[in-house]
Amino acid sequence: MRPDPILNGLSVDVEEWFQVGAFERVIDKGDWDSIASRVEANTGAVLDLFAAADVRATFFTLGWVAARHPRLIRRIAEAGHEIASHGWDHQRVFTMDAATFRADLARAKAALEDAGGQAITGYRAPSFSIDARTPWAHQELAAAGYAYSSSVAPVRHDHYGWREAPRYAFRPVAGSALIELPVTVAKVGGRHLATGGGFFRMLPAALTDFAVRQVNAERQAAVFYFHPWEVDPGQPRVANAPLRSRVRHYSRLGAMAGKLSGLIARHQWGRVDAVVRRTAAAMPA
Repeated sequence: MRPDPILNGLSVDVEEWFQVGAFERVIDKGDWDSIASRVEANTGAVLDLFAAADVRATFFTLGWVAARHPRLIRRIAEAGHEIASHGWDHQRVFTMDAATFRADLARAKAALEDAGGQAITGYRAPSFSIDARTPWAHQELAAAGYAYSSSVAPVRHDHYGWREAPRYAFRPVAGSALIELPVTVAKVGGRHLATGGGFFRMLPAALTDFAVRQVNAERQAAVFYFHPWEVDPGQPRVANAPLRSRVRHYSRLGAMAGKLSGLIARHQWGRVDAVVRRTAAAMPA
Protein backbone atom coordinates (compact mmCIF):
# COMPACT_ATOMS: atom_id res chain seq x y z
CA MET A 1 0.00 0.00 0.00
CA ARG A 2 1.44 3.35 -1.05
CA PRO A 3 1.67 6.01 1.69
CA ASP A 4 -0.48 9.10 1.42
CA PRO A 5 1.18 11.99 -0.45
CA ILE A 6 2.84 14.64 1.68
CA LEU A 7 1.23 18.09 1.83
CA ASN A 8 3.92 20.71 1.18
CA GLY A 9 3.81 24.35 2.25
CA LEU A 10 3.33 26.93 -0.51
CA SER A 11 4.16 30.45 0.65
CA VAL A 12 4.37 33.98 -0.71
CA ASP A 13 6.31 36.80 0.97
CA VAL A 14 4.19 39.86 0.17
CA GLU A 15 6.22 43.05 -0.14
CA GLU A 16 6.75 45.81 -2.67
CA TRP A 17 9.41 45.38 -5.33
CA PHE A 18 11.45 48.16 -3.73
CA GLN A 19 11.37 46.79 -0.16
CA VAL A 20 13.89 44.03 -0.74
CA GLY A 21 17.23 43.70 0.98
CA ALA A 22 19.00 44.07 -2.37
CA PHE A 23 17.94 47.71 -2.60
CA GLU A 24 18.03 48.77 1.05
CA ARG A 25 21.23 50.80 0.61
CA VAL A 26 19.97 52.75 -2.40
CA ILE A 27 16.24 53.20 -1.65
CA ASP A 28 15.47 54.95 1.62
CA LYS A 29 12.45 53.86 3.67
CA GLY A 30 11.46 57.49 3.89
CA ASP A 31 10.88 57.47 0.13
CA TRP A 32 8.70 54.35 0.00
CA ASP A 33 5.38 56.18 -0.07
CA SER A 34 6.50 58.25 -3.06
CA ILE A 35 7.38 55.20 -5.20
CA ALA A 36 4.76 53.71 -7.52
CA SER A 37 3.20 50.66 -5.90
CA ARG A 38 2.98 47.38 -7.82
CA VAL A 39 2.09 45.01 -4.99
CA GLU A 40 -1.66 44.83 -5.69
CA ALA A 41 -1.22 44.00 -9.37
CA ASN A 42 1.58 41.52 -8.72
CA THR A 43 -0.21 39.76 -5.88
CA GLY A 44 -3.35 39.71 -7.99
CA ALA A 45 -1.42 37.85 -10.68
CA VAL A 46 -0.28 35.32 -8.08
CA LEU A 47 -3.85 34.88 -6.84
CA ASP A 48 -5.01 34.25 -10.40
CA LEU A 49 -2.24 31.68 -10.89
CA PHE A 50 -3.25 29.89 -7.68
CA ALA A 51 -6.94 29.98 -8.63
CA ALA A 52 -6.16 28.39 -11.99
CA ALA A 53 -4.29 25.61 -10.17
CA ASP A 54 -6.98 25.31 -7.46
CA VAL A 55 -4.36 25.57 -4.73
CA ARG A 56 -4.27 27.43 -1.42
CA ALA A 57 -1.20 29.05 0.09
CA THR A 58 0.06 31.23 2.93
CA PHE A 59 0.77 34.90 2.27
CA PHE A 60 3.39 36.20 4.72
CA THR A 61 2.61 39.89 4.42
CA LEU A 62 4.24 43.08 5.66
CA GLY A 63 2.11 45.14 8.02
CA TRP A 64 3.20 48.18 6.01
CA VAL A 65 1.51 46.68 2.94
CA ALA A 66 -1.64 45.75 4.86
CA ALA A 67 -2.02 49.28 6.22
CA ARG A 68 -1.90 50.75 2.70
CA HIS A 69 -3.71 48.01 0.77
CA PRO A 70 -6.42 46.56 3.03
CA ARG A 71 -8.55 45.51 0.05
CA LEU A 72 -5.70 43.30 -1.15
CA ILE A 73 -5.52 41.57 2.23
CA ARG A 74 -9.27 40.97 2.20
CA ARG A 75 -9.02 39.55 -1.32
CA ILE A 76 -6.35 37.10 -0.20
CA ALA A 77 -8.46 35.98 2.76
CA GLU A 78 -11.66 35.69 0.73
CA ALA A 79 -9.88 33.38 -1.73
CA GLY A 80 -9.25 30.91 1.10
CA HIS A 81 -5.58 31.62 1.68
CA GLU A 82 -3.86 32.08 5.02
CA ILE A 83 -2.65 35.54 5.97
CA ALA A 84 0.46 35.49 8.14
CA SER A 85 2.97 38.09 9.32
CA HIS A 86 6.19 39.12 7.61
CA GLY A 87 6.87 41.85 10.16
CA TRP A 88 6.11 45.54 9.75
CA ASP A 89 8.59 46.97 7.23
CA HIS A 90 11.08 44.24 6.33
CA GLN A 91 13.60 45.05 9.05
CA ARG A 92 15.76 42.01 9.67
CA VAL A 93 15.27 40.47 13.09
CA PHE A 94 19.00 40.26 13.83
CA THR A 95 19.18 44.07 13.63
CA MET A 96 16.65 44.41 16.49
CA ASP A 97 16.68 43.76 20.21
CA ALA A 98 13.91 41.79 21.89
CA ALA A 99 11.82 44.85 22.79
CA THR A 100 11.99 46.27 19.26
CA PHE A 101 11.04 42.88 17.82
CA ARG A 102 8.09 42.63 20.23
CA ALA A 103 6.80 46.01 19.07
CA ASP A 104 7.31 45.11 15.40
CA LEU A 105 5.32 41.89 15.86
CA ALA A 106 2.44 43.70 17.55
CA ARG A 107 2.25 46.50 14.99
CA ALA A 108 2.24 44.14 12.01
CA LYS A 109 -0.26 41.75 13.58
CA ALA A 110 -2.71 44.54 14.32
CA ALA A 111 -2.59 45.85 10.75
CA LEU A 112 -2.99 42.40 9.23
CA GLU A 113 -5.87 41.38 11.47
CA ASP A 114 -7.65 44.70 10.91
CA ALA A 115 -7.36 44.33 7.14
CA GLY A 116 -7.96 40.61 6.75
CA GLY A 117 -10.39 39.80 9.50
CA GLN A 118 -8.63 36.57 10.46
CA ALA A 119 -6.37 35.71 13.37
CA ILE A 120 -2.65 35.82 12.59
CA THR A 121 -0.92 32.70 13.89
CA GLY A 122 2.08 32.38 11.56
CA TYR A 123 5.24 34.46 11.13
CA ARG A 124 8.17 34.62 8.74
CA ALA A 125 11.12 36.86 9.49
CA PRO A 126 12.22 39.17 6.67
CA SER A 127 15.15 37.56 4.84
CA PHE A 128 14.96 34.50 7.13
CA SER A 129 16.69 36.62 9.75
CA ILE A 130 16.10 34.47 12.83
CA ASP A 131 19.41 32.76 13.51
CA ALA A 132 22.04 32.17 16.16
CA ARG A 133 22.22 35.94 16.78
CA THR A 134 18.57 36.09 17.92
CA PRO A 135 18.20 33.56 20.77
CA TRP A 136 15.23 35.54 22.15
CA ALA A 137 13.19 35.65 18.93
CA HIS A 138 11.31 32.38 19.23
CA GLN A 139 10.55 33.14 22.87
CA GLU A 140 8.97 36.43 21.80
CA LEU A 141 6.90 34.66 19.14
CA ALA A 142 5.67 32.11 21.66
CA ALA A 143 4.79 34.84 24.16
CA ALA A 144 2.87 36.72 21.44
CA GLY A 145 0.71 33.66 20.81
CA TYR A 146 2.04 32.52 17.45
CA ALA A 147 1.47 28.86 16.55
CA TYR A 148 4.39 28.66 14.17
CA SER A 149 7.29 30.42 12.51
CA SER A 150 8.88 29.69 9.13
CA SER A 151 11.83 32.00 9.61
CA VAL A 152 14.90 29.78 9.50
CA ALA A 153 16.97 28.93 6.42
CA PRO A 154 19.51 26.18 7.19
CA VAL A 155 21.99 27.59 4.66
CA ARG A 156 25.01 29.86 4.54
CA HIS A 157 24.33 33.00 2.46
CA ASP A 158 25.68 36.54 2.41
CA HIS A 159 22.28 37.98 3.42
CA TYR A 160 20.80 35.27 5.63
CA GLY A 161 21.10 31.72 6.89
CA TRP A 162 21.60 29.55 9.96
CA ARG A 163 23.60 26.63 8.61
CA GLU A 164 23.55 24.66 11.87
CA ALA A 165 19.76 24.82 12.32
CA PRO A 166 17.62 21.69 11.92
CA ARG A 167 16.39 20.98 8.38
CA TYR A 168 12.92 19.97 9.49
CA ALA A 169 10.26 21.15 11.94
CA PHE A 170 11.31 21.60 15.56
CA ARG A 171 10.03 23.16 18.77
CA PRO A 172 12.48 25.96 19.61
CA VAL A 173 11.08 26.96 23.03
CA ALA A 174 10.94 24.48 25.89
CA GLY A 175 7.42 24.12 27.27
CA SER A 176 5.84 25.89 24.28
CA ALA A 177 3.81 24.44 21.41
CA LEU A 178 5.46 26.90 18.97
CA ILE A 179 6.82 25.13 15.89
CA GLU A 180 9.60 26.38 13.64
CA LEU A 181 9.22 25.07 10.08
CA PRO A 182 12.44 25.87 8.17
CA VAL A 183 12.41 26.59 4.46
CA THR A 184 13.48 23.59 2.37
CA VAL A 185 17.05 23.51 1.09
CA ALA A 186 18.64 21.75 -1.87
CA LYS A 187 22.26 20.62 -2.15
CA VAL A 188 23.81 22.04 -5.32
CA GLY A 189 27.50 21.56 -6.05
CA GLY A 190 28.33 21.05 -2.40
CA ARG A 191 26.32 24.10 -1.29
CA HIS A 192 22.96 24.21 0.43
CA LEU A 193 20.53 26.64 -1.25
CA ALA A 194 17.03 27.67 -0.24
CA THR A 195 14.49 26.20 -2.68
CA GLY A 196 12.62 29.35 -3.52
CA GLY A 197 12.91 32.97 -4.54
CA GLY A 198 15.86 33.89 -6.71
CA PHE A 199 17.46 30.44 -6.65
CA PHE A 200 14.28 28.85 -8.02
CA ARG A 201 13.97 31.63 -10.58
CA MET A 202 17.54 31.41 -11.87
CA LEU A 203 18.34 27.71 -11.56
CA PRO A 204 16.68 24.77 -13.34
CA ALA A 205 13.30 23.86 -11.84
CA ALA A 206 14.48 20.24 -11.70
CA LEU A 207 16.66 21.13 -8.69
CA THR A 208 13.64 22.22 -6.67
CA ASP A 209 11.65 19.21 -7.85
CA PHE A 210 14.48 16.96 -6.70
CA ALA A 211 14.64 18.68 -3.30
CA VAL A 212 10.88 18.33 -2.78
CA ARG A 213 10.97 14.65 -3.71
CA GLN A 214 13.93 14.05 -1.39
CA VAL A 215 12.17 15.70 1.54
CA ASN A 216 8.91 13.88 0.85
CA ALA A 217 10.77 10.56 0.64
CA GLU A 218 11.75 11.18 4.27
CA ARG A 219 8.04 11.71 5.04
CA GLN A 220 8.64 15.40 5.67
CA ALA A 221 6.90 18.43 4.19
CA ALA A 222 8.76 20.81 1.90
CA VAL A 223 8.37 24.57 2.34
CA PHE A 224 8.66 26.72 -0.78
CA TYR A 225 8.57 30.52 -1.01
CA PHE A 226 8.62 33.34 -3.54
CA HIS A 227 7.60 37.00 -3.85
CA PRO A 228 4.88 38.69 -5.94
CA TRP A 229 7.44 41.02 -7.55
CA GLU A 230 9.13 37.94 -9.03
CA VAL A 231 6.29 37.53 -11.56
CA ASP A 232 6.63 41.16 -12.72
CA PRO A 233 9.18 41.55 -15.55
CA GLY A 234 8.03 45.11 -16.19
CA GLN A 235 9.03 46.54 -12.82
CA PRO A 236 11.35 49.59 -12.73
CA ARG A 237 15.11 49.08 -12.86
CA VAL A 238 17.24 50.47 -10.03
CA ALA A 239 20.32 51.49 -11.96
CA ASN A 240 22.43 52.53 -8.96
CA ALA A 241 22.05 49.24 -7.08
CA PRO A 242 25.13 46.98 -6.92
CA LEU A 243 25.57 44.71 -9.93
CA ARG A 244 25.17 41.52 -7.90
CA SER A 245 21.91 42.85 -6.42
CA ARG A 246 20.56 43.74 -9.86
CA VAL A 247 21.43 40.33 -11.26
CA ARG A 248 19.74 38.56 -8.36
CA HIS A 249 16.65 40.74 -8.46
CA TYR A 250 15.94 41.01 -12.19
CA SER A 251 17.14 37.70 -13.68
CA ARG A 252 14.49 35.55 -15.37
CA LEU A 253 11.47 37.43 -14.04
CA GLY A 254 9.62 36.64 -17.26
CA ALA A 255 10.06 32.90 -16.72
CA MET A 256 8.83 32.81 -13.14
CA ALA A 257 5.07 32.41 -13.64
CA GLY A 258 5.51 29.44 -15.96
CA LYS A 259 8.01 27.78 -13.64
CA LEU A 260 5.64 28.25 -10.70
CA SER A 261 2.72 26.70 -12.57
CA GLY A 262 4.83 23.67 -13.39
CA LEU A 263 6.10 23.24 -9.83
CA ILE A 264 2.59 23.51 -8.39
CA ALA A 265 1.30 20.89 -10.83
CA ARG A 266 4.01 18.37 -9.97
CA HIS A 267 3.58 18.25 -6.18
CA GLN A 268 0.87 18.54 -3.55
CA TRP A 269 0.71 22.00 -1.98
CA GLY A 270 -1.32 23.78 0.66
CA ARG A 271 -1.36 26.46 3.32
CA VAL A 272 1.51 26.45 5.78
CA ASP A 273 -0.84 26.35 8.78
CA ALA A 274 -2.29 23.10 7.42
CA VAL A 275 1.22 21.67 7.12
CA VAL A 276 1.99 22.75 10.68
CA ARG A 277 -1.12 21.04 12.05
CA ARG A 278 -0.16 17.78 10.35
CA THR A 279 3.43 18.13 11.48
CA ALA A 280 2.49 18.89 15.09
CA ALA A 281 0.28 15.80 15.23
CA ALA A 282 3.27 13.64 14.31
CA MET A 283 5.76 15.28 16.70
CA PRO A 284 6.40 14.12 20.27
CA ALA A 285 4.41 16.15 22.79
